[in-house]
Amino acid sequence: MSGHSAPARVQPRIGPITCVTVTTEDPESTAALYREWLDYRDVPGGADPLPETLATSWGVPDQAGADVRLLAPAEDSGFWFRFVAGQTGDYRALTTWGWNASELIVQDVDALAARLVGSPFRIIGPPEDLSFTDAIRAMQIEGPAGEVVYLTQFKRRLEEFDTPEPACAVDRCFIVILGGADLAELKRYYEAVFGVPDAPVMPVKIGVLSNALGLPVDQAHDLSALPLAGQSFIEADQYPPETVARAAPEGALPPAMAIVSFRVPDLAPHEPAALGPVYTSERPPYAGARALTLRGPAGELIELIESRD
Repeated sequence: MSGHSAPARVQPRIGPITCVTVTTEDPESTAALYREWLDYRDVPGGADPLPETLATSWGVPDQAGADVRLLAPAEDSGFWFRFVAGQTGDYRALTTWGWNASELIVQDVDALAARLVGSPFRIIGPPEDLSFTDAIRAMQIEGPAGEVVYLTQFKRRLEEFDTPEPACAVDRCFIVILGGADLAELKRYYEAVFGVPDAPVMPVKIGVLSNALGLPVDQAHDLSALPLAGQSFIEADQYPPETVARAAPEGALPPAMAIVSFRVPDLAPHEPAALGPVYTSERPPYAGARALTLRGPAGELIELIESRD
């Protein structure tokens, strides 16, 4: 989480964050790192090849049959990481538009930092308190596919942030970071399509972004924390002119953090804009629910899974 004031509490028509899909050259070796270092666990059936019907629903038919690994936190929280075999090419983290980082709620970020020293994860931001409060402490790591993961600890509850309590050392994703060339356009899209309220724009130092782009570490970047249902947020970042659209092979997923899946109350309003047909499966993260995928204004793939409550 970057420093910002909390927006008004509302109940948008999207959230919580249910799954983050990462494109990686080797799903098994990537998953092994999350098992060993972040205590994530395998999910029954989570190593089955990617169904053709799901790849078509995502609008990436060439991914059909790809190797997959599905992992969940040590304690069930309704969140999954999904690693899918694909091309990552010369992708460089935090230099392109789209989904750029997953933020996980953790119990003790300093203990995690000590554990991760010497691991295959690259620490790109050591633990430090956020500039606007010492109640939140966070670090940032980069995984083998160039995926960036923020590890965030709330040392005490803050009334202005509706955030989950971690049930295990490394729990679920509660924030996803979306970078784009036009922050106002990102905000308008999520407000219009999902009823996300207007959230304030704040200039904030994002050290990992500045470092990735060779910019002064104290340079401020505009961002807006868009509140979702289910104690989740999208942090929409205004990316600098040095960034570009993320390249992806025709018919295939983009590299690194490729898709974010969210719960929604009703798919019907979104079906006209879907990239492919509605998909259903009894396996997680779907559990019998219908799903479809949209493309957002920064090129991001947004999978919507219909709530069954």
